[in-house]
Order: sequence, then structure tokens, then C-alpha cells
Amino acid sequence: MFVDEAVIEVRAGGGGNGCVSFRREKYVPRGGPDGGDGGRGGDVIIQVDRNLRTLMDFRYRRNYAAGRGEHGQGSHKTGKDGESLIIRVPTGTVVKDFNTGEMIADLKVPGKEVVVARGGKGGRGNARFATSTRQAPRFAEKGEPGEKRILKLELKLLADVGLVGFPNAGKSTILSRVSAARPKIADYPFTTRTPILGMVYLEEDKSFVLADIPGLIEGAHRGAGLGHQFLRHVERTRLLIHVVDMAAVEGRDPRKDFLVVNEELRKYHPLLAERPQLVAANKMDLPGAKDNLTRFCQQQEDKYPIFPVCALTGEGLKELMWEAARRLEQSMPVEEITSDSFIPSKSMKEELWQIRREGQIFVIEGKSVERLVAMTDLENPEAIHHLHKTFQRLGLERALKKAGVKQGDTVRVGSVEFEYIPG
Repeated sequence: MFVDEAVIEVRAGGGGNGCVSFRREKYVPRGGPDGGDGGRGGDVIIQVDRNLRTLMDFRYRRNYAAGRGEHGQGSHKTGKDGESLIIRVPTGTVVKDFNTGEMIADLKVPGKEVVVARGGKGGRGNARFATSTRQAPRFAEKGEPGEKRILKLELKLLADVGLVGFPNAGKSTILSRVSAARPKIADYPFTTRTPILGMVYLEEDKSFVLADIPGLIEGAHRGAGLGHQFLRHVERTRLLIHVVDMAAVEGRDPRKDFLVVNEELRKYHPLLAERPQLVAANKMDLPGAKDNLTRFCQQQEDKYPIFPVCALTGEGLKELMWEAARRLEQSMPVEEITSDSFIPSKSMKEELWQIRREGQIFVIEGKSVERLVAMTDLENPEAIHHLHKTFQRLGLERALKKAGVKQGDTVRVGSVEFEYIPG
């Protein structure tokens, strides 16, 4: 199965810093702390857009960042939250963590969304740290950094429209005429050995992915001519354009060719035979094609719309592509839509902290503890003292002693290292 892929880097917005401020008014000589909290950083959200067909846009832009929260202000003013960023992807996109390969979400339903990077919390202002014994705190929290991740996007939808038909019917020539794809074209069977994708642009916001499916032959459902490999790609398409050599260049009967291919589709899976089809009556510039087309139309009983075309000159292809686009707008994805699954990443879980040793360094791991350190102003002695008291309250002090820490040892939390001093 062909999978359209893209790798992007996303960064959620960091939280705004809390404010250190004290009330200052004319008749209030000892106003208390009134520093406001920082705003929350914006999330990065991936949302399914049913109007999108490919991941082509991500080839030109790889980095995405949400807005940062504004800093708090005096008079208990809270900073404005950062603006979240919505990244739109086609239906059927699988989102994975690029570094671990862990699946984050399999998005199958239009309109569904998943938060792939969470914005940082806003830091608390000094008013939040006032107590009966600490009435004038001169520190505030910094905003929490937003999550940063590298994501791999995989689109598990081969194409919207598939070109099917016998070898040498002219499928590759049609694809080269209506898209920028340049498949190998020759006059021998199975020139095209793998499906080839092309983007058909009709006008702004109206495009679709067209696939040249290698020629099917009788017995393809049993694997003849690599039939299974080819037919798997047809499963993903919503509309088929059945290309028929109306000039019978290979000496075969056009009507029989048409029936054989449809029978192979039915034998592979009954639903494939029910897939909407447009018939491209190709090679109409050659002798005998018009007479064959007349007989073909009489036998069809108007079951499938027939478009006389000439892939070599491009005649009739514009009308065929517009009809394909119109039918796609009216159709639903071929896979049965149930629900989308979401598997939270480990980096998005609230983990319990743990202590491990790296040589002579004691490493404390855990998102809640790492957040505390990241949001502490380490240049403010009063803020560091508050962090130390918080560690004691969490039981980290006892756990470090149990792990064998001694005065002067190095303790690391996140990217910050401390010299251990017993409390």
C-alpha cells in the first residue's frame, strides 16, 4: 500500500510568567502582593479536514508553533492565554511520534481532533504565595515551557480515483495528461509495475489524487500478473475510471475486456464491483474505434457513464476529470467510518517521580517534578527556598536519603543540576 508521509516539528506555546507586584495606593501604605498569573500557552491540535486529500502541503512547511501566554500584571491581572494552533490533515491520517514510533492517534472521522502538544501552564503571581507567615513574597513562577515534538504523519489512503483496465489501455498516458506525474509509457504489457500517484488540479480548492493502477488481467484475483498486489490499491479508491481500448489495438474485444476486469474486481471483493465507475473509451482517434463504441454503448444499457477520449491528444479528458471531481464531492470515504482511536503519548501523561543514578549523579524523573523546576526562578533565593520546601513536602528529601545521597552530591532534575544540601 502506498502511504503519503510527512515529518513535522510542533511546539506548543509556553505559559506566561507570573508577576511580582505590590499594591501601591495613596492611602494604603502597606498594600499586599497583587501580582497576577501568566496566561496559558496555546496547544497544537491536529484536526481532520474532509476537504483535504493529501499531505502535500507539509512538504513546504515543516515547523509549527502555537502562541505563548502573556505575562501576568499588577492589580491581579492575569495574562491572556496563547492562541492554539490547528493543523488540518486529510481523513485517514495516522499520527505517530517520530522518535519512538508510538502511535498518538488514528484519525478516521472528519472533524475529529487531537492535541499533540500541550501548552505550558501560566506561572503563578506572587499574590498566590502569600501566607500568614509570608505576607510579602517577592517571587513568582515562570511560565511552563510548551511541549515540543517531532511527528510523523502517514496518510493511509492511496487515492481518490483509480484508473483500471487491461494492460496498454492507455491509463499511464491519461495520468500524464491530467497531472504532473510522469509514468513510464511504452507499448508492451505491464510497463507500469507499481501504482503511480498524480494530483489533478482543476481550479482552486478543487483537486483530487488519481492513481494509475497497473493493468489487470484475467485471473488477477488469484494473483495472476501480480493481481493481488494491484487489487489491494483499488480498495482505497472511492471512484474508478475504467479505461477501455476502444480501437482494439491488441486484437481483444473491448466489451469482453470490460467484463473481465469487472469480474476480477468482484471475485477479489464483492464491494469493489459496486464501486462507482466512469468509462473512458480511449483511442477514439484510431480506425474502428467509433464502430466499437457504438456497439459498446448498446450493450452497456446506460449502467456506467461513458466518455469518449483520446489520451494521446487530450481530447475529452477535461470533461472526464470534472465529472470525477463532481462525483467525489457527493461520495463518502469507502472505508466504514466507526470511530477514531486515540492513544495518549507517555510524554502527555502525568507520571510519578522516580530516582535513579547515573554514576555519581542522582537523577529525579517525573513530569510533575520537572515542571516545578522549569517554573521556578532559579536566580531568586526566595523562589529556590520555596522549591526546596515543596520537595520536602513531596517526600523527595526522604527518597534521596534512602537512595544514598550525601551532602555535596549532584542532583539533576530535567536539565538543571543542584548541589545537595540537607534541609
